[in-house]
Amino acid sequence: MNAPLPSSERLLLDDISLDDKYSLERGRVFMTGIQALIRLPMLQRQHDLQAGLNTAGYVTGYRGSPLGTVDQTAAKARKYLDAAHVKFHPGMNEDLAATAVWGTQQVNLFPGAQYDGVFSLWYGKGPGVDRCGDVFKHANMAGTSQHGGVLVIAGDDHAAKSSTTAHQSEHILKACGIPVLYPSSVQEYLDYGLHGWAMSRYTGLWVSLKCVTDIVESGMSVEIDPQRVQPIIPTDFELPLDGLNIRQPDTVLEQETRMNVYKWYAALAYARVNKLNQIIWDSPRARIGIVTAGKSYLDTRQALYDLGIDEQVAATSASVSTRSA
Repeated sequence: MNAPLPSSERLLLDDISLDDKYSLERGRVFMTGIQALIRLPMLQRQHDLQAGLNTAGYVTGYRGSPLGTVDQTAAKARKYLDAAHVKFHPGMNEDLAATAVWGTQQVNLFPGAQYDGVFSLWYGKGPGVDRCGDVFKHANMAGTSQHGGVLVIAGDDHAAKSSTTAHQSEHILKACGIPVLYPSSVQEYLDYGLHGWAMSRYTGLWVSLKCVTDIVESGMSVEIDPQRVQPIIPTDFELPLDGLNIRQPDTVLEQETRMNVYKWYAALAYARVNKLNQIIWDSPRARIGIVTAGKSYLDTRQALYDLGIDEQVAATSASVSTRSA
């Protein structure tokens, strides 16, 4: 028969709530990928407040597997979103939602703004990403606000588990000039999400987060801390004197110059200084390299484990494993 728990541990258990995933400022909690996407803008608001910024968040998009329960999850967390100055407003369709996000980046172009900036999150499944190419391209060319930023959540269902196509969004996002971050865990939804907004503010680009069925529908214990991610601004890349953010007035050719000459390379500089692409196993005599990203990183690690290959064996065999964000 098990001994009763000490009174101190019973008190700790009494304080545990299913809402801890939204209410705790920091600590360890269990959440699903969808819940992490809803907690993410709350973390950004906390991060900004600690940096002396008064920002607000805006979340919109159109539901569809694997992001089919975003709206329901956001509705359940509404009081926490409201307390964090985050507005959730589902779109009538993907295009209108993306256009609304574009509008949030224009708030500080006009007098009377109540916030220093609005950070926005758009969500949609793979085919919804496809249909938004027009808005994505134009809004990405126009840019994001200095204290705003845009995160595009692309829900990809590689195996067509509940979709009409086995979808992969990187191609259309690349065509729109939008960098892609590919998390391999629910924890990285939070970490890469904060990096995504920081990259978006620095580069003026919309930045995407690729969320595949296998990860976004899973759950895990994660670390909640608004200071867990400390974005580093590159010092080895020279921005134009007027920066890369949205402005008014602006011209098409000036937007094109900023995009082709500065923005993409600023994103690469940000990824480099923040070590978003990591060398996991290194060897001074490396002859073979394996580059993986997101879910395939986990698959690769599992395959190596099944083959009996750990870091020591890999080093002895003169191979190297790298991981891409």
